[in-house]
Amino acid sequence: MKRFLLGGVCAAAIVLAGCASTGTTPEGAAVEDRTPGGAGATTQPVPPGGTGAQPIPPGRTGVDPLKDPSSPLSKRSVYFDFDSDAIREEFKVTLDAHARYLRDNRGGKVLIQGNADERGSREYNLGLGQRRADAVRRYLALSGVVEVQIESVSLGEEKPRCTERTEECYAQNRRADILHSGEF
Repeated sequence: MKRFLLGGVCAAAIVLAGCASTGTTPEGAAVEDRTPGGAGATTQPVPPGGTGAQPIPPGRTGVDPLKDPSSPLSKRSVYFDFDSDAIREEFKVTLDAHARYLRDNRGGKVLIQGNADERGSREYNLGLGQRRADAVRRYLALSGVVEVQIESVSLGEEKPRCTERTEECYAQNRRADILHSGEF
């Protein structure tokens, strides 16, 4: 009986020794630095035959840039002047970021929704909303985005962001919104 128990204890010790951590990571596995001062920084996978994980450069933390509030891609609206579909200079940086993202992600798609404030007839506002959405679509296409990645529609005055009858409120409704795949 003693031999049986002794054999079982030895077998268990061998199994446990085989499961112990060796301090190495599997090839391609990401490593999180939890040392003091490491602040939980994520690191790149260990390359085959590599000696350790390398820090990920800023902007490459694995966070979806579409959901990162510090990313220019978090800005999804382009605002227009009254009765205009001309893209203002201040929004070109935002559109350039979306164009770069779509060029790098050829499987991604966007829906551009053109909007207008409540002034003007319903028909006029639908047309103005479409011209605004098309202006953004053209800008993205001229920036190298493939046309099949872009769809533009007009919502006219039907989706206001603000419902007060003030100039500040009207300005919030004169816009084109950019929605990426999975958001429409």
